[in-house]
This record gives sequence, structure tokens and C-alpha cells, in this order.
Amino acid sequence: MTNEIWVGIISVTSCIVIAAFFSASETSLTTASRARLTEMERRGSKRANLVLRLTNAPERLIGSILLGSSLAMVSASSLATLSLTKIFGEYGAFIASAAMASLLLVFAEVMPKTYAIAYPEAVATAVAPLMRIITAILGPLVLAVEFIVKKTLMLFGVDVENVESILSAHDELRGAIDLHHKEGEIVKKDRDMLGGLLDLKDLEIHDVMVHRTKMIMIDAQDPMSQIVEDVLKSGKTRLPVWKDNQDNIIGILHAKMLFQALQQHEGDASKVKIDHIITDPWFVPDTRPLEDQLTAFLRRKSHFAIVVDEYGELQGLVTLEDIIEEIVGDIEDEFDAVSNGVRKQKDGSYMVDGTVPLRDLNRALDWDLPDREATTLAGMVIHEARMIPDAGQVFNFYGFRFEVLKKRKQQLTVIKVSRLDTTPAPPVQGVA
Repeated sequence: MTNEIWVGIISVTSCIVIAAFFSASETSLTTASRARLTEMERRGSKRANLVLRLTNAPERLIGSILLGSSLAMVSASSLATLSLTKIFGEYGAFIASAAMASLLLVFAEVMPKTYAIAYPEAVATAVAPLMRIITAILGPLVLAVEFIVKKTLMLFGVDVENVESILSAHDELRGAIDLHHKEGEIVKKDRDMLGGLLDLKDLEIHDVMVHRTKMIMIDAQDPMSQIVEDVLKSGKTRLPVWKDNQDNIIGILHAKMLFQALQQHEGDASKVKIDHIITDPWFVPDTRPLEDQLTAFLRRKSHFAIVVDEYGELQGLVTLEDIIEEIVGDIEDEFDAVSNGVRKQKDGSYMVDGTVPLRDLNRALDWDLPDREATTLAGMVIHEARMIPDAGQVFNFYGFRFEVLKKRKQQLTVIKVSRLDTTPAPPVQGVA
């Protein structure tokens, strides 16, 4: 009898260990970071490569794990019941059920999964070689189970063959970045930079361009002395040149070429011909994705382009710096004006210029104002109000209070923005 007891204990313990192995394998192989495993593979880890190959067939992997785990747990319970029934008689089954429920929960489920969650990549690479053998052995049986499961689900109108991920790779990366930021692992500056890089595929040129109303341009018919003075005052390296009307851009004036021409003529501006020192303008559509425009800038080795709409009308200009700023934030040099159009007030509100881009506002203040329908703050207020407000009108939406303070013609120039209290918001004001 003593030998039978020891055989029973060893058999039950072995089954619990096997069940624990499958539990740890399931957790580690499903939670291990594919990015980290890919990096480990790049550095020469054969086991990381094996884990990636196993997880490329998730149905077969999970099926093998669940089948092995179920067999181990059922065997452990059966052997325990058999052994304890011989010792305690009819009460043995009850004792075995209570004892095995506790042992399996602690040692075959919670403990191995907790360890696997703490060290997913280490556990995954450790169990991968044995799991490859197990999946190969149980493969035919798992395929049969998968066939039964899929056919059963199809009876209820569920087709698991053509399931696509709800989130794209970019969305998953953005979600991971936001999660790590909330957990304190990524500072706001780094989150904004990584997010800006991911956003390039969703942005178009009109989202970041310098609007035509803010463009500094040169009139080709001005005296050259006036042109030199305008270039010096602008603080810009490249300036569009127009003739007859401002929509007729005939070239791009580079300050370096202007000063080289002046040097050649010993500083006599009257001898310099504007037509001789300008380069041909590069026109791009305002709907072009930023990602494509960045690639085009690098391919052409150019930093400056004129933006037009579908009718060929001038809309603004875009530079390589504008696109880079979407990734790294504002790039200021000693010639940039120190004014971002946002001024915080003592009461916690903000005075914001209407032309401030919503993306810059969200990034600077960590807000989440929608920027799909409008590019600037004034544009969003007009879009949501369904009208062009007058100075003094107030609107409440998206958890903020917007008060139009100044207006020039039909342009909202200054808007006061403040967060609404958590108490129910008052009705929207500002009815025309």
C-alpha cells in the first residue's frame, strides 16, 4: 500500500508540473513582445526565431497547449481520486476534488502564469524547443479539433477564416506609446515625437503648410535695392517671387544666390537682374500626404515647395522644416519670432490666436481637440458653430468654453479657451 501511495503522489505531482508547464507556455508565448523577439532574432537568437515561428500559427499553438493542459489536469484529478479512494473509501473522491482544485489553481495556473507574465520573453524562449515537438506530435489531433470548431461556429454565422485585425500596425504602435506614457515610461516630449512620426501617413500638406496669408513674397517688379532690404528683413533663406499678381509665382529666390550676385557686382544692387538668380518653383498639391512629400523632398534634394489646390490656385508653401516639426516639435532659430500664439492667463484660461493649428495646440497643452474637419482653432470654432461668430459670442463643446474676443473682417483673430467644470455645462450660447 505504501508503494502505491508514493506512486500516486509522484504521478499526481508529475501531472501538476506538466500542467504548470503548459500554463506558463500559454501565457509567455501569447504575451511576449514580438518587437523584442524580433530584435533578439536580429542579434542571433535561434530560440527567439523559434518563438516567432510558433506564434505565426496561433491556432495550432493554442490548440496544442490547451489539449496538453487538459490532459494533464484530468489525469492529475483522476489519479488523485483513484489513490485517495483506496485510502479513505467513499470520502476519497470528495477529498481529492477539494485538494486538486486548490493544488491545480495555485501550482498549475496562478503561479506559472504569474512568473510567465513577469518574464514573458525569457519563459517563451525556454519552452519553445519543447513546444515545437509537442505541436508536431499533437498537430493532426489539433487540426481535427480546429475543423470541428470552425464548422460549428459557421453554423452560428461566425466565419473565423476571414477575420481581420481591427487595429492597424500604426494604431497598435500609437496605443502602445500612449499606454507607456500613462504608465510614466515615456515622457511627453518623446510621446509627441513618436506620435508625430506615426501621424505623417494620416496628414496632408494643407495640415502643415504656411497659408498664403502668412507668406512673405517678393515682387519681381520692385527695385533690386528694395528686394535686398525685404530679404534681409524677412529672416528667410528662400522666398517666392511673383509678377503681375501674387498668384503668379515665377520663381524662388535663395538669399545665398542673391548675395553672391551682389558680390559679383561689387554690391551694386541695380546691376543684379532678378530673372537671373531665381530658380523654377516646384508646385505640389495641397492634398498630398506628408509621408509622400517628405520622400519627394529627400529625392529631389529640395527644401521648399509651393502649394496649390485642385484648380491650380496658390494656397501656401511647405518646407522640409514644416514636416520635420511635425515630428520633433517647433524648431526655432535666432531669426524666428518668439511667439506661439498661446498665452496663459491667471485664471487658467488661454488667449489663443485663431490661426494657431489645432495639432500644435493639442501637442503643447496635451488636449484632444478634433482636427479632422479644421486645421486651425478659428476653423474649428466656425465649423462647430455653423456660422462666423461675432466678437463676444461664446460656445461650449468638447469640454471647453470658447469665447471670441477679437475679429478682423471675417477672421477670428483671438479666442479665449478655458476648460468647463465637471458640473453640467450651460446651453450653447451665441445664437445669431
